[in-house]
Order: sequence, then C-alpha cells, then structure tokens
Amino acid sequence: MSFAPALLKRYPEGRLYLVGGFVRDLLLSRPSKDIDFVVTGVSRAKLVAHLKKHGRVNFVGRTFGVFKFVPRGHNGNGAIDIALPRLDLPKGRSGAYRDVKVISRSSIAIKDDLRRRDFTVNALAWNISERRFIDLGQGLSDLRARVMRTVGRAEDRFCEDFSRMLRGLRFATELNFSVEPKTWQALRSLVHHLNDCRDNVCIVPREVLAKELLKTFYANPVKALELYDKSGALRVLMPELLAMKTCPQPKPYHMEGTVWRHTVLALEVLNSRRFRTFFSDRPDAELIMAILFHDLGKPYTLKTPKKDGVDRIRFDGHDMEGANMAKAMTERLKLASPPMGSHLHVNPEHMEWLISHHLLLLHDRAREMKLTTIEKYFVRHPLATKLQQLILADSLATIPKNGRPVLTHLRTLWKILTRLSGRRQGLPPPLLNGDKLMNILNVPSGPTVGLLLRRLREQQLLGLVKTRQQAEIFLKKEYARTKI
Repeated sequence: MSFAPALLKRYPEGRLYLVGGFVRDLLLSRPSKDIDFVVTGVSRAKLVAHLKKHGRVNFVGRTFGVFKFVPRGHNGNGAIDIALPRLDLPKGRSGAYRDVKVISRSSIAIKDDLRRRDFTVNALAWNISERRFIDLGQGLSDLRARVMRTVGRAEDRFCEDFSRMLRGLRFATELNFSVEPKTWQALRSLVHHLNDCRDNVCIVPREVLAKELLKTFYANPVKALELYDKSGALRVLMPELLAMKTCPQPKPYHMEGTVWRHTVLALEVLNSRRFRTFFSDRPDAELIMAILFHDLGKPYTLKTPKKDGVDRIRFDGHDMEGANMAKAMTERLKLASPPMGSHLHVNPEHMEWLISHHLLLLHDRAREMKLTTIEKYFVRHPLATKLQQLILADSLATIPKNGRPVLTHLRTLWKILTRLSGRRQGLPPPLLNGDKLMNILNVPSGPTVGLLLRRLREQQLLGLVKTRQQAEIFLKKEYARTKI
C-alpha cells in the first residue's frame, strides 16, 4: 500500500496506526477482511488530498472522520477504512449508540481514541513507523488468556450502547473466548435493556440486533445458544424457546430427553462429519435458525396420557404451530434485514415453509409418495436442499432406544432422487402445460386440468410417457375415465 510510506514521508509529524479488529485477528492468526487505519498529526484536508493522489476516497463516513479508501490498483475486497482519531462523548446513559457527541480531530492522542472502544481485544493499535503496539493495559494479556473484557467499567460501556452486549456475545462465540466475570455480571444485569424503547422506537434498532444475533449463531450455533441462554438474552429476545427446556418427549422414540436437548443435538449435527458427508456447503443462518425453531411448537401442542388421556406423549400439529410462531419471531426480530442472498439473510416465509414441512418424510413416506410430490418438494422447490438438511439434522438428533438414529426415510428419498436425476439431461421438462391441455381436450380451466397435469407428469417421470403424441393419448384416456 504505497499511500502509507508516502504519507509518513510527506508528513513526518504524522503517525499511522493499524487498529481494532484487524490487529486482533492478526495476532490470533485469523483471516480478516476489514483493514482499519487511524492517522494522527495530519489534518483532515491534508489527509484527503494525499489519499486522492493514491486512489479513490468515499466520504460516506466523513461525519465521524472516517474515509473509505480504495488504493489505485487495489484488488482486495472492499475499501480500507482510514480515520482521524476521535472521542465519543455520550449525551446520557440511554443505551442508544446515536446519543453520542463525536469529536474527530488529528490532535487527539491514539490512546484516547482507543479508550472509547468496546472491548480490550478490539482496543489495540500497531504503530507502523515505530513498529510497536499501543495497548491500554490489558488487550494483549486478554488475547493470550482468550477473555472478553470491556474497556473500563462494563456498566459504562454497555449503557453507552446496549448493542455492545450482543457484540460481546458474538465475539465470545466467534473467537471461542470466555467473558471476564465483571463484564459477564454487568451484561446479565443490563441485558433486559435490549428491548427498551423511546417514543415507540427501539433503543437498539432491530436491524442491528438481527445482524449481531445472526452473526453469533452463524459462527457457532451451540455456543451461541448457550451464551444467549445463560446471559438472559434468550429470555429477552426469544422467550418462546424457553418452554422447550421442560418439555418431555415420548420414549422409546426420543431417548435424548427434552425438546431443548433434542434441539441442541440438532444444532451440533451441523458441524459433524456425518452431516458434511451428505452436504459439503457450510449451513447458512437461515438453516441454523430453522433448526433452532423446528420443534418450537412442541411445548405449545403437548398432550400427555395423564393430562389428556392420550396413549403417549403427543405433539399433534406442532409443525404448523411452530411454523407460525417461527415466522412471527423472524419478523419481530427483523432477521430478514441482512442483504437478500447473503449467508445471514433469513426469510420469514422460508422459515414458515421449512418448519411446516419438516415432518414430510415421517415414517418413511418417501416410499409412498408420488414422483410428482417428490419433484415438487425435493427437486423443483428453491428450498429443496435446505429441507433435506433440516430433516437430516432432526433425524440425527432423534435417538431411539437402540441409540442409532434412523435415516431410512432419507436414504429412500435419495435413491429416488438419484434415479430421477440419473438421466443425462436431468429431469425432462413437462410435455404439456395447462393451456395446451385445455385445447387438446376442449375443456375449461378448473381442478380437472390440474389433476390431469399431475397424472401426466407422474407418467412422464416414470418413463411411461415420453412424447407429445403419447401424452395426448394418455390425457384423452384419463379424461374419459374421470367422466365415468
């Protein structure tokens, strides 16, 4: 990056520092996409003029003295953040990150800039020209001890910005760190403020909350659930899940225990060798949340022999109940706010569909399904693969009396799918559509048209009807049969 030595040569009174998460990840030998610099001793105008000589400058962050800089010939991902040092002066203890007066000027000392940051491991700087670390005192030692600790009093840092509590849980999950006791105590005592509102507006924007929550569960679903539960964040943000802890399941079908234990096992499956044997791609946040919510409806549909007189513990309709609840929670938490198509985006309708269909193969129903049904749900549907992944995680987390999860239903499905896709050209396109069918038979639109199209498609997938002429003959015979 030629701009850096040129800047120090042109302005010898200036200092250039690598800061924050990039330094942390460098010391942990973790990949890091974001490169952040702080420049002291060089005015805003001089800094901008210099950067323009070496690349493009985006002024999106200009209010806070931050510039998005793309060096000439830079082939990396995204821009580099280059900032003047700044002070954040909270206007109160509202917990809203916007309630801060920002002072950004080149004369602010680097240590004062670092003191405004959230956690010690994020408050490190590397002086490029002097080749030494700037540490407020505990950042390097906390990195070695793998501990998350706030800069200064935890209560002050969290009350300046309540979303820092979620950031702390995320970093602890992503880095597999513990949380320092005083920081943990403050987090637990203040976590209920995540739902605080002012003038009917959430203090922590739901979009910010969603981003932190999804990043945390994407990093490590099992640890995320544990930290959210023990910190109280689960009770504040997703209280519907807590009923799973005491919800029993019928033996001998579920020897693993409660619905909560089953859900934890299902999340553990995602990082297992057995899951990767079938699906090589890393699960995205939508699949993780679908697994977290897939049995959400069980406690709310629970029937027991003692209370309800049924033959065994039952959860009739829990798939539909859970689907409705999951959709409502996804919407409430704004989990669809990350960019569509990203690994963090969670579509409420997708959640509803996945959970409402997660029992589709129960009791090896794949053997009985028509090929058109298999094609509809497991081939043509955009969530076909994700549904199979959800069913696999659910199945591997269901422990029968002999201790060996049953995958017969999925193996049957995969054999059928292999047979269907084994043709050189893949699945053949439908021979006829509704309009052509109506013209051939001279019939109006209606349920009969859909029924005949499904029967024709079944025959085509079975390989019994291969040409347009054969399709017309089959349809005329079938139509005559329906009129008898």
